[in-house]
This record gives sequence, C-alpha cells and structure tokens, in this order.
Amino acid sequence: MSVKVIMTWDIAAERDQEYFEFVIGEFVPGVQRLGLQPSEAWATIYGSYPQIQVGLLASDASQARRILASSDWALLQDRLFGYVKNYSYKVVPVRGGFQF
Repeated sequence: MSVKVIMTWDIAAERDQEYFEFVIGEFVPGVQRLGLQPSEAWATIYGSYPQIQVGLLASDASQARRILASSDWALLQDRLFGYVKNYSYKVVPVRGGFQF
C-alpha cells in the first residue's frame, strides 16, 4: 500500500531566499533521487499552523522507512534544518483529498 511522508515546518527568519533556492535546487531533486515522489506542497497564509507542508509518496511503508533511515536522507534533512524550524514528519497511508 502506498504511503505518504507528510512533513511540516516554518521557514527560519531572514532565510526565505536561501530556503527557496535550497528547496528547488537541492531538496526536491534529492528526495527524488532517494526514491520519494513529491506530491504536493502547501503554504499556510493565515492561522496557527505550520508555514509549510510537503507530501512525498513512497510505494510502501518499508520503502519509506528505508529511505528515512538512510545516511543520504540524514544529510539532506540536516541541510534542510539550516533553513527551517519546528520540523516534524509522519508516515501515513495515502488517501484521497488533503491530508494533515
């Protein structure tokens, strides 16, 4: 069964430009190389919710666990942490519609 890795975070203050350059130039290509498929990205405009939510698809939970435990993921995630705060993630079964 397909699963989705749902990640949320807030962009660190004063890092917007570098953040967007990193996400487009390194993060998205990096997760694709690891075998995850970006499915959506959301930005919160109003309210007390994480600023960014990203969904990445994996073919099954075992593939997701393997990727998330890899040293390549750890390096990519550590780079992301230089631009964000309040990071969290979860792995959930894929279902139709918006998932949070």
